[in-house]
Amino acid sequence: MQGWPELGCALWQLVVLVSFSQTEEPTCVQIGDPEIAQLSQDGDIVLGGIFYFHSKALDYSLLLFYQLTCRPLVNLKSSLNFREFQFAQTMLFAIEEINNSTDLLPGVSLGYNIYDTCGSIPKTIKVALALNNENAIVGETSSSPSTISHFATCACLSDKTKYPSFLRTIPSDYYQSRALAQLVKHFGWTWVGAVRTNDDYGNNGMATFTETAEQLGVCLEYSVSFFRTDSTEKIHKVIETIQASTSKVIVAFVSHLDMDVLIHEMANYNLTGYQWVGSESWISDSQIAVVDKNHILDGAIGVSIPNTHVSGLREFILDVRPLRSLNNDLYKEFWETLFSCKFKHEKSDENYRECTGQEDLTGVENSFTDMSLMPIFNNVYKGVYAVAHALHEILGCGKICNNNVQLDPLTVSMYNVWVFPCICIRKNAVTCVRCPPESWSNERRDACVKKEAVFLSYNEIMGILLTTAALFGTCVTAIVTIIFYKNRKTPLVRANNSELSFLLLFSLTLCFLCSLTFIGQPSKWSCMLRHTAFGITFVLCLSCVLGKTMVVLMAFKATLPGRNLMKWFGPTQQRLSVLAFTLVQVIICILWLSISPPFPSKNLKEFKEKIILECALGSAVGFWSVLGYIGLLAVLCFVFAFLARKLPDNFNEAKFITFSMLIFCAVWITFIPAYVSSPGNFSVAVEIFAILASTFGLLICIFIPKCYIMLLKPEKNTKKHMMGKGPPKAF
Repeated sequence: MQGWPELGCALWQLVVLVSFSQTEEPTCVQIGDPEIAQLSQDGDIVLGGIFYFHSKALDYSLLLFYQLTCRPLVNLKSSLNFREFQFAQTMLFAIEEINNSTDLLPGVSLGYNIYDTCGSIPKTIKVALALNNENAIVGETSSSPSTISHFATCACLSDKTKYPSFLRTIPSDYYQSRALAQLVKHFGWTWVGAVRTNDDYGNNGMATFTETAEQLGVCLEYSVSFFRTDSTEKIHKVIETIQASTSKVIVAFVSHLDMDVLIHEMANYNLTGYQWVGSESWISDSQIAVVDKNHILDGAIGVSIPNTHVSGLREFILDVRPLRSLNNDLYKEFWETLFSCKFKHEKSDENYRECTGQEDLTGVENSFTDMSLMPIFNNVYKGVYAVAHALHEILGCGKICNNNVQLDPLTVSMYNVWVFPCICIRKNAVTCVRCPPESWSNERRDACVKKEAVFLSYNEIMGILLTTAALFGTCVTAIVTIIFYKNRKTPLVRANNSELSFLLLFSLTLCFLCSLTFIGQPSKWSCMLRHTAFGITFVLCLSCVLGKTMVVLMAFKATLPGRNLMKWFGPTQQRLSVLAFTLVQVIICILWLSISPPFPSKNLKEFKEKIILECALGSAVGFWSVLGYIGLLAVLCFVFAFLARKLPDNFNEAKFITFSMLIFCAVWITFIPAYVSSPGNFSVAVEIFAILASTFGLLICIFIPKCYIMLLKPEKNTKKHMMGKGPPKAF
């Protein structure tokens, strides 16, 4: 919910009414007269529906939302919205089916309380708050304040970290927006204009469309927004922008109510000759075509919800006879509007005939008899059944349901109402003050408290385990170095290039230690150090491995007749190759730190109640360049080692390098998806684990077999045994 403009979609809310007691005095209490349901029926469990039977509230100010009355949105004959009556009838149809079922909720009757919100979010919130005082709210429908929906399509609601309880029975706009971009591209329209509703539905939908369109080579000349409650002057500016443009294709991601207002205003302008591409909210609404007297939208195309059929629903909706028994003001207004008549005691216009109450829909054609929105009716139908099935499970229903189960109130509505979250500035207030980004409201909603700052520290279990592993690896590497130094003159150490071996052990020590820079509270210097130190030490390590592999290959080739390759890859060349490979990574890191270095940042989006202290990458290109170069060297090491694995030798080091590179590559290929998908400080733990796992892989595969021979099989550490049956090896 990114603002307080009225809802652009059908407002429908599914509410389970479950009484419960509150042990504490509420911080904020309801002001004004209580809301009264327009349609109601008792039951063991009562479902609440919120629809806007009228087009708009007279006063949509948030501060006066307890005084709202309803009036038409534009100058129409009636303020009634027949499609909302259809939605309500669909809800009643589903409830009646469930009550008549012996399989679903046996022995439990569902009732309903249905409210009219006049298409106003403030009035919707008033009803939601009133219900929340004594009831648990399970859901709602349109995009801005929704939790379970038949018509809320905003892709923003798919973010489960922000809206963990939101459910819907209609696809996300993410797919619709991309489909509209593909549609525009398909017809070769590469220069278009864009109009959107200024709410979650329009802004998020158009953002996805714009991103996809740009990828497809479609350019936007302009992108303007408006809302149906905007001043006439602002809406005229939108129309003037369209008039002044050169593009003849207009993509309109707007709700049907906003399109209704726009069409009425465009009737005063000559705006024919444009190709309109529309979102599902208005493109399939037959009433938009009725309102479009000037044929502005002729030839409009778009996407719509797939057609469907609910057996018996059409007949139920059109059977208005049960509504006669309601005998309230809403029924009278509905009946008079539906049949264009007036009841006797209200007859004031001679142009209207008198209502008898016995009228039927034979021969009547209006938006109430129009069944083109059957796909949306089906979404309402599925939403009611979804809640019924959830209740069936909660109540442990078999042949009969356990009515003694206590249905606890949810925090769902609280999450949506207190979306900032915010605090009440005084008792009985209807306004709230937004807490600073780094703060969170307390349980009573009367004060802001600082959010907990979290990072991977040395004091928590995960930090302790990773630190222990890094120090253990450092100690093992030191022990291996001592063993190699004591046996430095033996054939096994000399045959495997002792200088590169010691340099490799040194680089492995640095690899273990560099993982420690990822633990602790991020700072400016630690953020720059952790990735650059990791990148350079790993390249130094892989350069040594690559040098050792090439020595094995060259040594074997040098024994062949007419070959003297070792003079081109002697000790000097080996040192230079390690230096050159490492220097490339140093240059990449210098460029990264110079252009856009990593820096400490506060992640306020991952968790509502916590602040994640982390290191932002700065330049993502720099980070992936460092990883990419490491990956390139790892592939080269693997290829050379694989080629040399079967060379004749009783102790061919290439075989062990091949195994180490397999482990190394497997770890880092697995790292990429794990790193990208891990939230908060878990991504840091994933990176440390990858560093330690790959470093242990190199240490164990390359050096432990040699230590085994030097310590436990010294008889094999001879020149004769090393040469075996193969050609002599260069030492």
